[in-house]
Amino acid sequence: MKSLSPPLWSWLRRALPGLLLGWALGVAAQTAPAPDALADIGPATQRWLDGALQQAQASGAGLRMEVQVGQLDPRLRLAPCARVEPYLPAGSRLWGRTRLGLRCVEGAVQWNVFLPITVKAWGPAWVLAGNVNAGKVLAAGDAMQDEVDWAADFAAVMANPEAWIGQVAARPLMAGQTLRQGMVRAPELFRAGAQVRVTVQGPGYVVTSAGQALGAGAVGQMVRVRMDNGRIISGTVSEDGTVGVAL
Repeated sequence: MKSLSPPLWSWLRRALPGLLLGWALGVAAQTAPAPDALADIGPATQRWLDGALQQAQASGAGLRMEVQVGQLDPRLRLAPCARVEPYLPAGSRLWGRTRLGLRCVEGAVQWNVFLPITVKAWGPAWVLAGNVNAGKVLAAGDAMQDEVDWAADFAAVMANPEAWIGQVAARPLMAGQTLRQGMVRAPELFRAGAQVRVTVQGPGYVVTSAGQALGAGAVGQMVRVRMDNGRIISGTVSEDGTVGVAL
């Protein structure tokens, strides 16, 4: 396994002030503000990163982070500003393709713009060695470990092989795909119409009976069962295929 760099907030805290300053200098060339108009960008960015970024990117520890900074619309004509404040827009996070807000908080005109950025988080993950048909049970040989961009998709990476070995492909999968949550599901222990054992547990008692499953069942799923007396109940499927009902 390759050695990994410090987490995102540490890297971005060092790099972003310079990136923002470079952008702001380009704006300054268009708007010709006073020489000290950009003086507060570095400290403001530092404070913001110390707070929001360190908390928001705690999950990025141990990954090798990269940040690609896009460009603002060249048609923008922004008024001079003595203090530009960076912020993360509501509903956004520093992961994958996102944006960083920049707003003027001290100027004749209080403007607000968004700078597109792409955050990549490189780390070890499991990549499919070949195509996998939907419904196939995955074995250890179906994937190999490689360094991938965790932030290329919002679905979480299944870095632990126990999360996917023995699971079933939920859809057709292609060679080279990184295994992520939602790509596999637990295997079915029984199908609709199968006879299943039902365990009903209440205060101080346990009753075991039989019934007919009204749907397919996998470990941990809720399933409806029609009992011999016609009553329909819902319970959770256990590892041995028993449907447990708690009263």
